[in-house]
Amino acid sequence: MKYISTRDNNLEFSFEEVFLKGLADDGGLFIPVNIQPFSKEELDRFKKLDYTDLATEIIHPFLGSFITKESLKSLINKSYSTFREKEVVKLRKVGDLEILELFHGPTLAFKDVAMQFIGNLYEHYLEKNNSEINIVVATSGDTGAAAIDAIKNKKNLNIFVLHPNNKISSVQRQIMTTGPAKNVFNIAIEGNFDDCQNIVKSMFADLQFSKSINMSGVNSINWARIIAQAVYYFYSYFKINSSDKISFSVPTGNFGDVYAGYLAKKMGLPIDKLIVATNTNDILHRAISKGDYIAKKVSETISPSMDIQIASNFERLIYDISDKNSEITKEIMNKIKVNKYKINEKDLIKINKDFVSECINEEETLSTIKKIYNEYNLVVDPHTAIGVGALRKLNIKSRSIVLATAHPCKFPLAIEKAINKTEPLPDELNYILNEKEHYEILDNNVDKIKNYVKEKIS
Repeated sequence: MKYISTRDNNLEFSFEEVFLKGLADDGGLFIPVNIQPFSKEELDRFKKLDYTDLATEIIHPFLGSFITKESLKSLINKSYSTFREKEVVKLRKVGDLEILELFHGPTLAFKDVAMQFIGNLYEHYLEKNNSEINIVVATSGDTGAAAIDAIKNKKNLNIFVLHPNNKISSVQRQIMTTGPAKNVFNIAIEGNFDDCQNIVKSMFADLQFSKSINMSGVNSINWARIIAQAVYYFYSYFKINSSDKISFSVPTGNFGDVYAGYLAKKMGLPIDKLIVATNTNDILHRAISKGDYIAKKVSETISPSMDIQIASNFERLIYDISDKNSEITKEIMNKIKVNKYKINEKDLIKINKDFVSECINEEETLSTIKKIYNEYNLVVDPHTAIGVGALRKLNIKSRSIVLATAHPCKFPLAIEKAINKTEPLPDELNYILNEKEHYEILDNNVDKIKNYVKEKIS
């Protein structure tokens, strides 16, 4: 399979290039030239597979000659061997709700599903290539912890994680910053997540710098994450054994997880609607419901992983609705950069064939957590509550699954505010509460971050 950049579809790339670069040199995102849908016969065969075998079948076509199918199967088994659920994820029936729990990995968030896989992909590459890779990643709370757990103590790999200082939960931060691994560097930026993300993008855009340190990225823009996340859409569809189309409600910040659902639909999975569930940082809801993609100031909420205004993966959808015209996509991205993009009616109709959206405010989020707890004795985290709240506000006629993206113990203040109690950490993570944290607070300045990185790897 060959790939192109959303901003220049004249050049083709291999999966290896796409995986290691993360972001194209022109600033665009990588996508396949063509996506071949699975046949009905293939989908029928997939229904009988366990999660790891299913992941092998779905992921392998995207990897080309990067890895053999047998080696990929072994790598996937290794990636999920530490998960608390044998089948990696768990579909739970809760009253009228069907909730797909994605947080049974080592850092209690859906990011583990892709990140454990990616960490082992890097290791596979480095076993065959004598080089060192420096990963730089921005996080709004969960990506950083998942990336660190996947990369820590691996040879010839360093990881630098940028998080917004004092704008993620204490547990999210502690999971990231309490590990003693010598190849892990945590940086708290005086700013918000968008500032962290912009610094990382600027570092990639400086080709002299990024090539000099052999820089790679594991943010949700990395295509390997998208394909790994597409698997659980297939798995959950087969699990409920429906012959009809189903919808998915996805708590959404950077548009990566819900884009994975869109990819699954392109690959032939009978999905009706993908529900983009946002908090009060509602740019994606405004965009999908009325074409308004003007960024506003980021508000701090009890669902910090979604405190984002510019959703990086939305560019991939823009490329599609622009009839795969990379010049038009580039023009639109330039408008977004100066905050002047409005989605026209024709393109909005295209988007609404696959996507609907809803915004859930703070009060509604707390109320949903309380209601689910009172009715079903189940505690959900605030992001999952937003997915539930969005589904209940919308008139979706198809059977629907809500993606539960994080364990509630990661957000003690929000849970306590909603139900006057907190959820304990799993026993194997209790140590973080007493361990010393390791991170440095730096200014929101790309040159200072570059110097820090160079200093640490020299």
